[in-house]
Amino acid sequence: MSTGWDERAPGVLRLPSGRLVRGRGLRGELDPEWVRPTYGVYLLGHEPPEVPWEARWLKWPDFRLPADRSQARRILTEVWERAADPAERVEVACRGGRGRTGAALACLAVLDGVPSGEAVEFVRRNYDRHATETPWQRTYVRKFGE
Repeated sequence: MSTGWDERAPGVLRLPSGRLVRGRGLRGELDPEWVRPTYGVYLLGHEPPEVPWEARWLKWPDFRLPADRSQARRILTEVWERAADPAERVEVACRGGRGRTGAALACLAVLDGVPSGEAVEFVRRNYDRHATETPWQRTYVRKFGE
């Protein structure tokens, strides 16, 4: 049986409800010391390579917004729901682990009850100070709560 994330591990974000989600960049190889996820969502403009765990691709080009926003809402809601299971290790990742990943983590924070106008700052404070890189990504997070 799997156990969830260690909240002290790199990239792991604790949402206010206690749910744990890992954000990371795909640019380099997965550190062999890192625990593998049980489920991953990959935010890329092209289909990601196969991984040995359950995964979904959300088409989201670099520095942009999701290609299909209703699909993005469904997938991010699924991530948030799966993260409620303490045995799950859910991760969200893009190439660099900051812009798209930060925006997605901020949307998860909104789903978790963080006001949409505060979600980017929450993720910057608790995940990466450079998260959610573009103005339109920040606007997307604000509107995600509507």
